[in-house]
Amino acid sequence: MAGLRFHSRFLVLCAILLILTRCHGQLCLPEKHIALFVFGDSLYDVGNNNYINTNSDYRSNVWPYGETTFKYPTGRFSDGRIIPDFIAEYAKLPLISPYLNPAYRQYADGANFASAGAGALVGTNRGFVVDLQTQLSYFKNLIGMLRRKLGDTDARALLGRAVYLFSTGINDYLAPAATNSSWFLSYSQEDYVDMVVDARYLLILIAYFRAKEIHKNGGRKFGFQSLPPVGSLPSRRAVNHGAATEEAIARVILHNKVLPKVLVKLERKQLKGFRYSMANMVQGREDRMLWNCPYRGINSCGGRRSVKEYELCDDPKEYVFFDSAHPSQTAHEQLAKLTWSGTPIHTGTYNLKAMFQL
Repeated sequence: MAGLRFHSRFLVLCAILLILTRCHGQLCLPEKHIALFVFGDSLYDVGNNNYINTNSDYRSNVWPYGETTFKYPTGRFSDGRIIPDFIAEYAKLPLISPYLNPAYRQYADGANFASAGAGALVGTNRGFVVDLQTQLSYFKNLIGMLRRKLGDTDARALLGRAVYLFSTGINDYLAPAATNSSWFLSYSQEDYVDMVVDARYLLILIAYFRAKEIHKNGGRKFGFQSLPPVGSLPSRRAVNHGAATEEAIARVILHNKVLPKVLVKLERKQLKGFRYSMANMVQGREDRMLWNCPYRGINSCGGRRSVKEYELCDDPKEYVFFDSAHPSQTAHEQLAKLTWSGTPIHTGTYNLKAMFQL
């Protein structure tokens, strides 16, 4: 009798697990499974640029990148993990691999489309990066694959529960300031910021998220971040870049004032059910400026660029920056914690933890 009771309980447990899990061939997903899809630039790129034809300025697949955690260069612009890696951990997901990695197949957990050097404007570092619109076209292809594997109903449910994380915009200010300063300065601050914000949010979010891919397929939960304080980057402190860089700093400040207003408009008037998390990267990073930043800001890490010599710090976790523009793993982790569970001074309207619980 005891064996029979055990067998009955086992069958009941299996039935419950079947109810809570949906299987499609060899792919089984918990009923409330939440995926993470990541778009953006070098702050979020986990190695997509390893798989495109670009130059060393947009790749970090050389030592000493990755030295702290992975013990080899992965394509992340850091000594170890970066913000999306920590967010995945907090959400109890595996590391989300680069979409362009041909070996990656766990798309039901999400995908990372970010490309170092990318911007909201198609022309930013054109020919060397995967721009945001191309990243979104890759996502469209992924939707088709999910529909084939999961069926329309379950694919829509997965996309509807998913969180969509974005980091982009900084290169739209820094790249033209450095390479095409006369064109950059020909725009007023307000007009140029409107162009970047419109390209990044109004045109792309409305055209893609509502009318087409993400919003059409149920996506409602989005994570954004303000642009980091450009003036604090070691690369900006090390060299006097002139009027164009000073103007870029001013435009980034204006961008961070305009962006929250755009998101409020999207939430209240333009995208039904749109919910967002907005991380304050300025406040988050300035909280850490008491750390001893290494102001050796020449872009030489790995010795693959024009300056071949570089110097490693003894303990990267003691520093905010690992190279001339990108945070150390420790700084990424602390920024990720603020993004995940920070108070309204660091995140709003929701933090990402709340977004994953919605």
